[in-house]
Amino acid sequence: MSGFRSLSSGLGSLQPAAFGADPSGARMARIRRSPHFKDGVFQNPGGTARTRPSGSVKSLAKVYVDKESRPRRAPQGTVPVHATTLADIARPPATGLRVTWMGHSSVLAEIDGQRVLFDPVWGERCSPFPFAGPKRLHPVPLPLAALGPVDVVVISHDHYDHLDMPTIKALAGTDTLFAVPLGVGAHLEHWGVSADRLRELDWHEETRVGGLTLTATPARHFCGRGLRNTQHTLWASWVVAGSEHRVYHSGDTGYFEGFRDIGAAHGPFDATMIQIGAYSDFWPDIHMTPEEGMRAHLDLQGGEPRGVMLPIHWGTFNLAPHPWAEPGEGTLAAARATGSRVALPRPGEPFEPTSATVPADPWWRGVALPPSGGWTETDAPAPLADTVSDVQGKNSTGTGEPETVQAG
Repeated sequence: MSGFRSLSSGLGSLQPAAFGADPSGARMARIRRSPHFKDGVFQNPGGTARTRPSGSVKSLAKVYVDKESRPRRAPQGTVPVHATTLADIARPPATGLRVTWMGHSSVLAEIDGQRVLFDPVWGERCSPFPFAGPKRLHPVPLPLAALGPVDVVVISHDHYDHLDMPTIKALAGTDTLFAVPLGVGAHLEHWGVSADRLRELDWHEETRVGGLTLTATPARHFCGRGLRNTQHTLWASWVVAGSEHRVYHSGDTGYFEGFRDIGAAHGPFDATMIQIGAYSDFWPDIHMTPEEGMRAHLDLQGGEPRGVMLPIHWGTFNLAPHPWAEPGEGTLAAARATGSRVALPRPGEPFEPTSATVPADPWWRGVALPPSGGWTETDAPAPLADTVSDVQGKNSTGTGEPETVQAG
């Protein structure tokens, strides 16, 4: 057996730095004391969630290689990124709350004089390797260095499309604090973040940063970055409350009844940032469809169509077999069906959720193949930023073809 241990140790020394580090010592002792840790792993609310694709490998592969659906899984033109400038975010928001979706689940929330950055991923790929893994379908709206000072970085969980090592290493050289779920701090310390800048929380725990209260709240998902998924790091959604405003970020989650409890304890919210992309019938327990995302938004708002919902976790990386534009279309339809207010900004487009208007143009229609029955509304879509032939003839930021990886 000693030979196997030596081999394991040798392989471990060769693992990429992006795998991070497993919790140990006092951190692991705290994990074991968590009421949400049982039988050696963190437990999901609402019972066991399937964290691996259901069905056969053959069935999953058939969906991915289908010739008719493959072209719809990527934009057919250049995604219209808003060229965010320092001038856009240098002046204080008139209402006290401004939100800027940077793509996928990365959001800058400026709330009551503080700046909160959720799940920042500035890397080219959400992968432990720079040469493989899902690649960006659009560039970041602005360089990380141009973002300006951030008071706190909030991480929902440790999957690569939410916790990006190059981005964290860059932020480690600033004065920002980091609020993370229990166990995730081990990764950040491994990458150079000092322990005194970490706020590591279990569900229902809170911390203060300036005038803000940040609370880790439950989510229905899973964790893991390395070759082994030990379930020793927690996943969370987050509530951020200031003196005048409050927002909610879902992280990644399947739908569960706990949204109502979160809303009752912490809501209603001026803005909810809700995961509505990378869903599939192959993993229904860990990601929400747009309809489920809107249901979660309403639960968080006490059953009333209050506040603004910002759809996140879509448009930037291809992580599932659904059409690229479907999460946007589904969210738009769900908002209209429920009378809810939804913000549809281009990546990098700042907006103020409590202002009279928010971005509402279905911008993705200008760069996506329409569904077989056409767009559901009579409004004409914006013209294609580029024709399909133009795009095929130029270098793009990503192929749009999904990699064979577990959606994060």
